[in-house]
Amino acid sequence: MRSTVSARGQVSIPATLRKKFHIEAQMELEWVEEGNAIKIIPLPKDPVKAFRGAGRGRYTSDKLVRDRRKERLKEEECDNRQ
Repeated sequence: MRSTVSARGQVSIPATLRKKFHIEAQMELEWVEEGNAIKIIPLPKDPVKAFRGAGRGRYTSDKLVRDRRKERLKEEECDNRQ
């Protein structure tokens, strides 16, 4: 997709991208330089609300404890072999 920069430095965001990324009027966008490219990141109006529930179902504290116990057992086995 292509856009043209106006004489005032404005750029129109294609409608398909606005819909896909939920970009609305007055929404802030962050412009990030990455090498010789520009990344545009839409910023949510309420960042706390947008983040809420982001980790749900991914890595629970129970799984963390189980994984740490497995690691500790492996470490103990290695220590006993030496």
